[in-house]
Amino acid sequence: MTHCAFDSTLTPQQPGRLYVVATPIGNLGDISQRAIQTLSSVDLIACEDTRHTKKLCRHLNIATPLVSYFREREQEKAAALLKLLCEGKQIALVSDAGTPAICDPGAVLVNKARDAGIDIVAIAGPSALVAALSIAGLTQANFFFGGFLPANAAARKHLFNTLATLPYPLVFYEAPHRIKASLADMAATLGDRQALLFRELTKIHEECLEGPLSVLRERIKDGVKGELVLIVHGAASPPQEQPEDIDGLLRWYRDEQQSSLKQAVARIAADLDLPRSQVYKKALAIWREIDS
Repeated sequence: MTHCAFDSTLTPQQPGRLYVVATPIGNLGDISQRAIQTLSSVDLIACEDTRHTKKLCRHLNIATPLVSYFREREQEKAAALLKLLCEGKQIALVSDAGTPAICDPGAVLVNKARDAGIDIVAIAGPSALVAALSIAGLTQANFFFGGFLPANAAARKHLFNTLATLPYPLVFYEAPHRIKASLADMAATLGDRQALLFRELTKIHEECLEGPLSVLRERIKDGVKGELVLIVHGAASPPQEQPEDIDGLLRWYRDEQQSSLKQAVARIAADLDLPRSQVYKKALAIWREIDS
């Protein structure tokens, strides 16, 4: 563990504090008085994009100096800021919107500061994750937050496969140019589950789309703009007495989990250690029941 070291020949100096400050995700009226006071009183504001934070500071009449702290040079920037903290500077860390270190830069500096014995203070406030959950109407206390989805399709599908049996709502951030592909991959992997897609939370054009994943994809087929939060219902609870025979399991996956034939075959073959060809033959007969 690294601690702040001071020159013993000089007058001892108290290390500074690191303030992790949440800023508005859209509506500037959401910033707290405590956040304004903190940003006004610190020696330096470390921000994801100085141009973005400068607009916020101008709106609030805050003249505190700004320094960039962004993902691509986070290690280097964190080391420089830690040195200033050890010299007694008071520093506020902000992201472009919301709470730092939650899918935004910040965790590297927070860890370095804690290892060095620096006091870290959370100035709580807006978060797209919490805002979406608060108006989603979920009755479960538990949820899974996956942050931003992988840009790579194979990586996305692998992630969805690992989450397929979780009974909790799944929450993700996604970019507008990838949301259609992500919805398609999710429906193909998890089944056509119910979901909510929040767009531009707290902003003028705030919107919530609700429905099965396939319906959401159709509704945004012409494109979508803005920041997105996607909440997908968790896996359906298995029956109290889960079928033990293959035919019963196949029907359960088809009807209760809304799985595709391919998904059901893969899971049953893996769980029961059976050849896929054997399970596939039975699955074909079960799926044909729908058409007969």
